[in-house]
Amino acid sequence: MHVDVQDLEKSYGPEFSLSVPELRIEEGATFGLVGNNGAGKTTLLRLLLDLIEADDGRAEIDGRRVDESTEWKTSTASYLDESFLIDFLTPDEYFDFVGSTYEMNRKAVRGALAPFRSFFTDEVLGQSARYVRDLSMGNRKKVGLVAALFLRPSLLILDEPFANLDPRSQIQLKRMLPQLNEEQDTTMLISSHDLLHVTDVCRRIAILENGRIARDEETSEATLDSLETYFSSEAA
Repeated sequence: MHVDVQDLEKSYGPEFSLSVPELRIEEGATFGLVGNNGAGKTTLLRLLLDLIEADDGRAEIDGRRVDESTEWKTSTASYLDESFLIDFLTPDEYFDFVGSTYEMNRKAVRGALAPFRSFFTDEVLGQSARYVRDLSMGNRKKVGLVAALFLRPSLLILDEPFANLDPRSQIQLKRMLPQLNEEQDTTMLISSHDLLHVTDVCRRIAILENGRIARDEETSEATLDSLETYFSSEAA
């Protein structure tokens, strides 16, 4: 699935405005979005998912406006924050619910979850006495991520996927994302503060600054140093 943005605008009073004149993400691309807090990364992702209404312009997935169609939703999976979770369900119940919205029965869900058992290290799956709200912050994050990943979507959108994960889990996630991209040709949009992880995973990276795309380039061996120099100069 490919993503197109044209003249997209969103303002929150005089304090902040997002303005993206043009952005195209090709099918099968791994696109990273980096920027400081308040740069507009989450706002852009929410606009792409039709979770908030744009003031002007349009966002399209596979040539369909996200605010005028629903076809794209059955091939799209995302995890932005804990508001996506249902805290009064057990993890297994939550996965069953997510699977049912994509017309997967319980057996299909269990099969799709099998590759993620080592990611959970037996702390989440099969824990019938523990609700999502009872899990640690890191395990809640894992539940949200896997609820998007096990669907093997054509388009995957993640906001800060590496945050609140222990080092072992971060490394596992860095392996799982490219594997999904390679096996399914999944288009990925990943927002992250972690410059190292996002450069490892994404073949293209854009910097969002004050609601504007300041840079957009293909990832190379020099990208990490270039990003560190960019943000270091901002801090000086």
